[in-house]
Amino acid sequence: MADSDVLHAKHVLEYPYSRSVGPVIGAFLTALRDGRFVGVVGSGGSVIVPPTEYDPITGDDTGELVEVGPGGVVESWAWVSHPRRKHPLAHPFAWALITLDGAGTALLHAVDAGAPDALSTGARVTARFRPAGERVGSMSDVEAFVLEGGAAR
Repeated sequence: MADSDVLHAKHVLEYPYSRSVGPVIGAFLTALRDGRFVGVVGSGGSVIVPPTEYDPITGDDTGELVEVGPGGVVESWAWVSHPRRKHPLAHPFAWALITLDGAGTALLHAVDAGAPDALSTGARVTARFRPAGERVGSMSDVEAFVLEGGAAR
């Protein structure tokens, strides 16, 4: 069969959708836009950040929203020597699990520490938010976490 006998048609397959974030995630994103963090009280009394509508251990509804952070402790981390185009920072940084003050769970985010020897597990960090006029209610409203006092402890 000759190539000219084959039907060619441009086709794009998409699955566009909009997601409603609901009252819990909506409150979390609104708090980020306002330069704050919130979590929810889980069934065992521990504060879950980022918040969920259901306790991940028991499946029960979570409780009230509570403010946490903006500082916290690095639980674990991995250094990124060569950031990629879609990474949050264009220079070397760390991905870290950070337990915010008042939270019982860790949150994953970037730490702008300068060099890997400046960061350690247990280091205190605090959030560096984008300027208020640039925040939109997303995790990218937090540019990165930075070391408290300028050096890891």
